[in-house]
Amino acid sequence: MSPQLVVGAIALVVVAWLAACAEAGLARVSSFRAEEAVRSGRRGSAKLAQVAADPTRYLNVALLVRVACEMASAALVTYACLQEFAETWEALAVAIGVMVLVSYVAVGVSPRTIGRQHPLNTATAAAYVLLPLARIMGPIPPLLILIGNALTPGKGFRRGPFASEAELRAMVDLAEKESLIEDEERRMVHSVFELGDTLVREVMVPRTDLVVIERYKTIRQALTLALRSGFSRVPVTGESEDDIVGIVYLKDLARKTHISRDAESELVSTAMRPAAFVPDTKNAGDLLREMQQDRNHVAVVIDEYGGTAGIVTIEDILEEIVGEITDEYDRELPPVEDLGDDRYRVTARLDIGDLGELYGFEAYDDEDVETVGGLLAKALGRVPIAAASSVVELPDGRELRLTAEASAGRRNKIVTVLVEPVGPAGSPEEEKPE
Repeated sequence: MSPQLVVGAIALVVVAWLAACAEAGLARVSSFRAEEAVRSGRRGSAKLAQVAADPTRYLNVALLVRVACEMASAALVTYACLQEFAETWEALAVAIGVMVLVSYVAVGVSPRTIGRQHPLNTATAAAYVLLPLARIMGPIPPLLILIGNALTPGKGFRRGPFASEAELRAMVDLAEKESLIEDEERRMVHSVFELGDTLVREVMVPRTDLVVIERYKTIRQALTLALRSGFSRVPVTGESEDDIVGIVYLKDLARKTHISRDAESELVSTAMRPAAFVPDTKNAGDLLREMQQDRNHVAVVIDEYGGTAGIVTIEDILEEIVGEITDEYDRELPPVEDLGDDRYRVTARLDIGDLGELYGFEAYDDEDVETVGGLLAKALGRVPIAAASSVVELPDGRELRLTAEASAGRRNKIVTVLVEPVGPAGSPEEEKPE
């Protein structure tokens, strides 16, 4: 076997090894990491920044060098084996065995492991070679890719390091496992992707949870409702709750009453603003961009039949990314707090079966609602706000007064309900919200 052929094949394998290292290192070095290296004054960082600015071009050059060297070394080994063995099949079998082993270990596994473990050092060293090599080769690598794309069905060669959203998500998960980002940051990135598949109806406040005011009510009544409910924007209804004709803002109400006390007796329709309407099938991400552009924080959601499905605010959409937004008044509450004399403070989400057990009825149930908050809303016939009160009847004829206490959270939902028995003298007149 000619020693010149063996040395030539080994030299070509070494070059292919270096090219594979360069591929692996460049694939893991972003332009941001290259800019950080420049700011830190790292040696060779300027050349690395040039390569990172156009990674596709230089990755293609490294790919071309690796493939060319592998093929050339395979040809040399085959030629040497043909000279050494009398039988052609023996020479081909040995050549194939040697090149499979060399390509797998020396070009496949080893350089890629080094490139991934030391990407910055590998990519910086490769930049010294790839920059002049790319200028020498000129249009050859892009031309070969164009030919390959013409023969390949689909979209052809992709320019970025990710072929799909799934690959990018997997990379984010890997970054969290390697402690490059926090778990909350990983969740937020995933939430951004999920927002693109989220419909408005999935994040809206449904119509059954809306606090509204009729257009024939006065500004004073609207101001009172806004202050008691804790909402700064209240939908204004026309003929029915399904007919939203506008949105009234607490700032506008306060401004009108501050300028003139006589404005309190004016109709709320004189202070409302036009409402923006969106279909419930609209993409939440698209709506967020439109709200930012139009400087609009609330929109009325319309269902497929043209009726009001609910409202959506910019905060509702942001919660899909950052999670539940709470305020400084939120706190963890016990499900039941005994106040004495058969009086209890319970959470609005307490099951009405548990409420029945407090008063000796294990089978207490209601076909329409499941929670104490729902029971109060059913008795009132509307969404309860702070201080709203109504009376419900127990199976043995006793009556309980349910009183909504202070609201909490960004949506100002009722958190606790005060439950107390009504005296034998009869229930006092229930308090009605204005």
